[in-house]
Amino acid sequence: MIEYELAGNDLGEVRFAISPLNELVLSLRTLRDPGRFPLQLPWLRATGPARAGLDLELLGALTNESLWTPDFLTPRPYTPLGRIDDELAALTGTPAGVVRADLAEIHPAMLPPVLLGRPDKVLDRVLATLRDYWEACFEPYWARMRTVLEADVVYRGRVMAQAGLAAMFAGIDPHVRLDDTVLRIRLRSDYSYRTSTAGRGLTLTPSLFSRRGSVPISPEEPPHIMYPARGLGTLWETETTTSPTALVGLIGRVRAQLLRLLETPTSSTELAVRLGVTPTAVNQHLRALRAAGLLISARHGRSILYRRSDLGDRVLRGA
Repeated sequence: MIEYELAGNDLGEVRFAISPLNELVLSLRTLRDPGRFPLQLPWLRATGPARAGLDLELLGALTNESLWTPDFLTPRPYTPLGRIDDELAALTGTPAGVVRADLAEIHPAMLPPVLLGRPDKVLDRVLATLRDYWEACFEPYWARMRTVLEADVVYRGRVMAQAGLAAMFAGIDPHVRLDDTVLRIRLRSDYSYRTSTAGRGLTLTPSLFSRRGSVPISPEEPPHIMYPARGLGTLWETETTTSPTALVGLIGRVRAQLLRLLETPTSSTELAVRLGVTPTAVNQHLRALRAAGLLISARHGRSILYRRSDLGDRVLRGA
């Protein structure tokens, strides 16, 4: 079990961040064991031809049978919305000792042949291969992936504001629990350590490639929890449930679907994923529905959440 002591004002330093590098590296788990990630099978099938031209031996060596990845490849993100170019560039200065130790941590018996050699040369090969992997398999899909991750952050922030920090932590994973000021993350292995977040804070990173909460292997790493993003099931699917015919004829298909979906407060980014349209198009429809009195909205942080008004409820019931 991993324990983070949230001391004093650190309770107010819990923050969220989205990391394309974390997603890129964690996705390697799906290549090793696709059966554990059934919701990502459409993406795996779509990117199969592109992966054929990659160094799959090296990519496969960056995980082990327990699906661990080297800590230096999944650093704690320091900006809310990271850029892959910046994150890869930041890794170029990783000390040789860190590279050697982190690779040995996931392959304690023996390093795979593809990871042998001078650590700086190995690092160069790893970063070049990850860049190729990003361009072939992530770049065409990242906008859609990021939308789901952003929607998760909005949702978690709403839970934290309405129900408190403990409820938010309980919601990200059943194996994560906040007891007073100690955050406990129960792992499948016997690996354990306890460390304080004092002066470092705690970063939460939603992921499309995590089945449960995960943390850095080393207690020396900054406190960081990667957890399964909410709404993963919507990533490769669009909303297909039909709306009442009379309502579609009155306000159009997309607006009728939006009205039906907005029983609870939801952001435009989450709605865009569910409907398979752009956030810009969704926002246009939302503004029109709000102007007609069918929706109400409220700002939550940098996002605006929408839900049906009483009038919208009556219109939907009538239809």
